[in-house]
Order: sequence, then C-alpha cells, then structure tokens
Amino acid sequence: MTYLLISLPFLVVAAAATLATARRSGFGRRMAASGIAAIVLLALTAVFDNVMIGVGLYSYPDEHLSGLRVGLAPIEDFAYPLAAAFLVPAVYTLTRRHEGRA
Repeated sequence: MTYLLISLPFLVVAAAATLATARRSGFGRRMAASGIAAIVLLALTAVFDNVMIGVGLYSYPDEHLSGLRVGLAPIEDFAYPLAAAFLVPAVYTLTRRHEGRA
C-alpha cells in the first residue's frame, strides 16, 4: 500500500485546489474540460503502462501495491494523471488575475 499512500496527498491537494475554484467563473466548463482530459490521460496511462510493464521496462514490488490492477498496471499508476487533470487548471485559475481587476 506504500504507493497508494504516496499518491493520496497529490489527490487531496488536487481536490482542495479544485474546490477552491468553485466560486470562480467558468467552474462548470473547467470541470467538463478536466473530466475529458482525465479520461484521455487515464486511457493513455492504461495503454502505455501496460505496454511498458508487459515488455519489462519496469515493475513494482507487490508488497507496496494495493493489489488492484487495470491489466498489468497497478491502480496507483492512475493517481497522478487524475490529479494533474484537475490540479493544473485549478492552479492556473487560482494564480491568474480576476477579470475586471487591475
């Protein structure tokens, strides 16, 4: 479970940053875009991680995994692309100036 515990803070930070943008304009549009980006990133992760694990480029020690897998890829591999799909737009939104302010 080590990799899952390492991934958890990234998911929590992404969720907190995303929620912090809930009152900013365009939240629904951002969530839709982030959702689409997440689906694409998760699909790419599923394909490429399975290929890389399948050909032996890397492996994980079983004692550090939750045991859940998508093909050969451990579920923990999917935390980072999921977090990125929501965290990047949230950080951009939080750090840009509001419209109408100098």
